[in-house]
Amino acid sequence: MFEISADAPIPEALPDSPEYPSPRIVDSRRLMGPNIFAPHEGALLEVHVGDVDEATRVRLFADWELAAGALGRAAGWPNMDTQVHRVGVANSTQAMLFLPAPVDGLMTATEVAEQAWLCAESRMHDASVHWPPMNVLATRIGDLAAAERATRPYIADVHNSACARGITVTFDDELLSLGSGVNSRSWPLADVPEAQALAWETVHDVPVSLVTGSNGKTTTTRMVAAMWRRAGKVTGWCCSDGVWVDDEQLESGDYSGPTGARVVLRDGRVEAAVLETARGGILRRGLALHHATAGIITNIAADHFGEYGINNLNDLANAKFVLRHALSGGGPLVLNADDATLVAMAPTMHTPVAWFSMEPIHQALDEHVLTGGDAATLHEGRVMLFREMVWHDLGDVRSMPLTLDGAATHNVANILGASLLAAVSGVPIDAIRQTVQTFGASAADNAGRLQRFCYGGVTVLVDYAHNPEGLAALCKTAASLPALRRLLVLGQAGDRDETQLRALVATAWSVTQFDRVIVKDMERLLRGRRLGELPAIFVDELARLGAPNDHVDVAPSEFEAIKRAFAWARDGDVLVCPVHVDKELVLTWLARLRDARWQPGMKLPE
Repeated sequence: MFEISADAPIPEALPDSPEYPSPRIVDSRRLMGPNIFAPHEGALLEVHVGDVDEATRVRLFADWELAAGALGRAAGWPNMDTQVHRVGVANSTQAMLFLPAPVDGLMTATEVAEQAWLCAESRMHDASVHWPPMNVLATRIGDLAAAERATRPYIADVHNSACARGITVTFDDELLSLGSGVNSRSWPLADVPEAQALAWETVHDVPVSLVTGSNGKTTTTRMVAAMWRRAGKVTGWCCSDGVWVDDEQLESGDYSGPTGARVVLRDGRVEAAVLETARGGILRRGLALHHATAGIITNIAADHFGEYGINNLNDLANAKFVLRHALSGGGPLVLNADDATLVAMAPTMHTPVAWFSMEPIHQALDEHVLTGGDAATLHEGRVMLFREMVWHDLGDVRSMPLTLDGAATHNVANILGASLLAAVSGVPIDAIRQTVQTFGASAADNAGRLQRFCYGGVTVLVDYAHNPEGLAALCKTAASLPALRRLLVLGQAGDRDETQLRALVATAWSVTQFDRVIVKDMERLLRGRRLGELPAIFVDELARLGAPNDHVDVAPSEFEAIKRAFAWARDGDVLVCPVHVDKELVLTWLARLRDARWQPGMKLPE
């Protein structure tokens, strides 16, 4: 057992330090809800270990865990030596430690994890080195924990009581909220009442659907929200484009994390909520809530590897499966049966599931239906929903605007998943059927996600398509459309490594060898790279794949790339235009072309 020793000299105070007290610390953050390590809150510390031998690494991690447990007990959290999670090694040089902590001690927990690392680091290369003065350090940690509890005296008790009652509780640095939507109440952290003083019968939850996956999240979120609205419910939803309550947009920008979820859940008008729940928010902060009605994982595709300890498809799937921790009330997790990673991992997650598949005969789905499980599939080109032992025909996919006459097969999958999620969340079947027959007919339904525009004889496809699988789906849709020539606008954010960037190019080129490729630079998405660096990689990969030099152009911005595509276009062409940073600008410009009845050969507006 690690013990705090009084033998070492006592410093007057903890030394002043920069943001992190060790240059080896990569990131220190609070996880304010269910997360990839646990179904409860805590602190996470990521460090750069360096190139050390295995024996040193084992000793280092053991010291780190022991010191964290001792300091956690000093903070007033018992049994920390058994609660500290084993260090997860992301690769040979990176490591992380998750420290469970109560909601009124998360800031203290980050300090515990950091100071524990300093203790372990001090003995990293010499096990004979004495421990630092742990007695004073423990006193300081205890004082810090007491001070943090004093500023928010009742939030831990209320939080735990709400979780025990199955009531949604959300909190941030300012407010704690109980219930959701029309049945919610919020208090400043310092004013949260004692749990026994609360009128618990006055706080309740509205139906809440969680949406995650690699591709199709925003489309699925918007569609399920439209289904709830069709059913007559005031609906709040958040996604990578903002936050809405019915027709009112409350926020603009990427709100697919905990912040967007809290905005929706705290709005007193909301009668049903649909929350896009992206990988980044789960890994950086955890889920915003402990209770939801149902959830969906649309698919798992290679993207963002190398970030936050995610290095392969199984790592990524584990992050997505965090949603299961919010479904403790028995609600199902809707899964894509056509995704091999999800099929393989689902039995290990011990959570109720519902399956959807593009295949009319599928072992996982068929076995599920035979036992009475809810499901969705295609049969002779029609969307079929199996709910509570009854098959419901939702219509011909070719009549559904979102599928572009059936050409956009990835949106057929999105329709299957969204319909099943809506059904298990409580949306009436008629509202689901009516929505899938009309959703996508208006440009406002799914702005920036697989929209088709026609200008004379030119067809333009606009989509978000931000990873190889998403771009492949977009290119396959374009390849299914008749065309004399095809053009691709190509670009990516700078936080992918060169292997991932080249894979994006290769994926697109393997579907269709485009007659023209316009590579775009995007200053807002450089993320540490220089202007021109990303286009150079794309151009080099295109040349390696055999694209003629005179078929490739480089534009200094996304909007300029779109304008060059239209300047090149003539009747019979299909323009494939993923849009990542200038969506509003591009869509507004396209509307101007429509209003001007633009056709190839006419002057383009600025």
